[in-house]
Amino acid sequence: MHVDSINLQTKNNLIQDYRTKKTSIMQYFDYDPFESDVFKKRAQDLQHKNVNREQLADVLHMINTEWDAPSSTIENIRRFREGNTLVVIGGQQAGLLTGPMYTINKIISIIQLAKQQEKQLNTPVIPVFWIAGEDHDFDEINHIFLQDKSKMNKFTLLQRVIEKEAISNISIHKEKANEWLKSLFLELDETLHTKELYETLATFLSKSDTYVDFFAQVVFWLFEEEGLVLVDSNNSQIRELESIHFTELIYNQAKTTGAIEKSLKEVEDLGYSLSVEVNRNDANLFYQNGSERILLVRDNDNNWVGKNREVKFSTEELVFIAENQPYLLSNNVMTRPLMQEMLFPSLAFIGGPGEISYWSVLKGAFHANNMKMPPVIPRLSYTFLEPNIEKLISKYNVSVEKTINVGVTETKCKWLDEQQNPPVNQLANKLKQTIEQEHRPIRDLAKSIRADVGGVADKNLDYLMRDIEFLEKRITKTLQEIYARELDEFNLLQTALHPNGGLQERMWNPLPFINQYSKRFITNLVNEPCSYENEHYIVYL
Repeated sequence: MHVDSINLQTKNNLIQDYRTKKTSIMQYFDYDPFESDVFKKRAQDLQHKNVNREQLADVLHMINTEWDAPSSTIENIRRFREGNTLVVIGGQQAGLLTGPMYTINKIISIIQLAKQQEKQLNTPVIPVFWIAGEDHDFDEINHIFLQDKSKMNKFTLLQRVIEKEAISNISIHKEKANEWLKSLFLELDETLHTKELYETLATFLSKSDTYVDFFAQVVFWLFEEEGLVLVDSNNSQIRELESIHFTELIYNQAKTTGAIEKSLKEVEDLGYSLSVEVNRNDANLFYQNGSERILLVRDNDNNWVGKNREVKFSTEELVFIAENQPYLLSNNVMTRPLMQEMLFPSLAFIGGPGEISYWSVLKGAFHANNMKMPPVIPRLSYTFLEPNIEKLISKYNVSVEKTINVGVTETKCKWLDEQQNPPVNQLANKLKQTIEQEHRPIRDLAKSIRADVGGVADKNLDYLMRDIEFLEKRITKTLQEIYARELDEFNLLQTALHPNGGLQERMWNPLPFINQYSKRFITNLVNEPCSYENEHYIVYL
């Protein structure tokens, strides 16, 4: 394995400017993430942070033990009890078999930065992954994509979830889940690792009650030596610890939402486009009403209500719920980062491009709750290049960087044209021009005789052009049949490096790579330190 860095052609101007440290966007963050002593400054700022370490460590120990956490994780939870221990934190939904590769990439980013800074600061730093267990969109996580020759196929676990239940509360339908797992392995090539891999995953599935349980066990297996600590944000014990912080968020709602609204307007006025909507009446909290999760807002009477007035609370009533039934409350995308910081002494937050975009409007919200935003570090981004794909890159002399950025569709068409001398489209276009030119006099004559005859002449030209196009398509189709193998190889390149017009990490699941190379390829990558300043890396397997 070796790793090279490349540049990405991103349309996200905010991320580009963040990486190049443009003042226009950096003013909305408390720390420059690429400053040489940023983590030293952050560690100093955290020296007097009040953290409920003992109780949080007790809860972390309970949760992680229930997931059969490795000894390295239990040891890091023990270290967390020490007064100077810091964390590097990031999170994601609990995808099946971890979901797309960017989840793996994010975990690697968290682990690497924690290791680096523990050595640099001579202070214990542990990696923490925040599982968004309160998320309710099962359709977002109930599938993975696998390669079928030169295309990606979607494999959906056919469990029906009618009500919007939190992912960490959805019980696994074991029969359907096992059928789904078997269907995946029917698509994989048989390797030295296949049988053991299937048995391992089937065992995890049998031991799991929920999809968060399944996710956690897979992650611990993949990173068993790294001391990764997992948190389910929907865990009732975590909610108990969040009780006092829910109260703070309730009392600070006006300041928090006002600060977010102000920042959003300023950031958008600078020309950045964010997929965030904010209204000054947003409570940024959900209330669990039976099986329904209701987003709260403030009404004109300062009551806390559902958008459709399903529920209604005074401030005193909502504070009572926060203090006595905190499991009924949860954070939205705006207050989840605040709650994360209220619980943990975060040396850094690891985020993807979308997360960094919406964090750009949260600096004032952190300040409104008497906190500084932690350094926000772009997660590492990888594309994995297998030997067979590397051979095709060499065979067709295409650029890996260009293929990852824009694919090979244009290159494939150009290659096919080069197999014809001259290209059929050039001949067809030249013939069309000649016919149009030679046909003009008879069209002009027809139009001079009578309008309806002129119309017949125009149709005659259309028929001639269509016949040429038909012949062109027939020749092209025949050439595609002759060069079918080569065109399939181009499609294979596209699927491997630019699937569905995007990055590999957004569609590919780690399962095929683990089947081919075992989980050691992940372990090896964890031990390949990469700079967070680089946009993207190619990993040659």
